[in-house]
Amino acid sequence: MLLEDSCGRKVTNIRISLTPVCNLRCTYCHAEGEVAPKEQIRADDIAEILRIAAGFDMTSVKFTGGEPTLRQDLVDIVASVPESMESSMTTNGTLLAPIAQDLRDAGLSRVNISLDSLRPDRYEAITRKPYLERVLAGIDAAIDAELTPIKLNVVILRGINEDEVDDFIAFVRNNRNLILQLIELMEFGGQTHHSDVSALEKDLALRSKVIITRRMHHRKKYCLDGSEIEVVRPMHNTEFCSHCNRLRVTSDGFLKPCLLRHDNHVDIRGKRGDELAALFRKAVSRRKPYFS
Repeated sequence: MLLEDSCGRKVTNIRISLTPVCNLRCTYCHAEGEVAPKEQIRADDIAEILRIAAGFDMTSVKFTGGEPTLRQDLVDIVASVPESMESSMTTNGTLLAPIAQDLRDAGLSRVNISLDSLRPDRYEAITRKPYLERVLAGIDAAIDAELTPIKLNVVILRGINEDEVDDFIAFVRNNRNLILQLIELMEFGGQTHHSDVSALEKDLALRSKVIITRRMHHRKKYCLDGSEIEVVRPMHNTEFCSHCNRLRVTSDGFLKPCLLRHDNHVDIRGKRGDELAALFRKAVSRRKPYFS
C-alpha cells in the first residue's frame, strides 16, 4: 500500500545516504543536508529498510553519500535490494571503474556521476583533488557495464564553470548512454557561487528542436544537437516540492522527510518489522512542501 502525505503526494522513492565520508572536498557540497559526519548505517539495517519500503510499494531506491563507493560492503548492499525495486546510485565516479561490473551483476541499474568541469585544473580547484581522469575512466566503465543511461551531474557555479556548458553538451552529443543534468546550486552554508539558471534554461529552450516535460517535478528535457539536457532547479521551486515523491534516510539511520529541513527527522536505528513500518508512516506524516 502506497504511503501518501497530507498534501496528497505519494511516496514511491527512497534515497539512502550510505556514508557521510567522501574522498573529495567539493567547495559547494551540501552533504545531502546532513549537518555533521556521523557513524554510518549498517548493511543489515539497510536491508530491513528496503524490505519495509518495498512493502509500501516503493519502486526505486537511490544510494548516495558522501561517496557510496567508499563502503567496502557496497556490492552486498546493492544485492539486498528487493526484486520489486529498481536501484541506482549517485557517485563522484573516482572509484567506480574497478567495481562497475560487480555493481551491475549485483543488480544496480544505473548511475549518476558528478562532473563539474572537463578541465583538469578547474576540476581540481572545485573538488580539491586531481581526479578528473579517474572520473572519465569511471564513466567509460559504467557504459561498458551497462549502468545506463548515465546522468552527468554538473552543478553550475557562478564565475567558475558557467562557460563550460557548451563543452558539456558536446561531451554527451550523439551518445545515447549519457544525459546531461545542469544543476542549480543549493544555497547551503552561505554559498557565494549560486547561479540563477533561468537564463540558461531559456537559452536551451530557444536552441532545442524538441522539449519533453518529465512527470517527475515537471522538469523539462531539452533535445539539442544530439544531446539530452535537463535543468534541475530545486531552489525556490514550488513544482519541485509539489511533485516530490521521495523519503530520505540519513547515513546515521534517521528518516528525513525533506532535504531542506533538519527538525523533523525520525530515528529508525535498529528498528525492525512493524515498529519500523510505523516509523515510516510517522515520517511521511511530517512531509510538507518546503516551498509553496
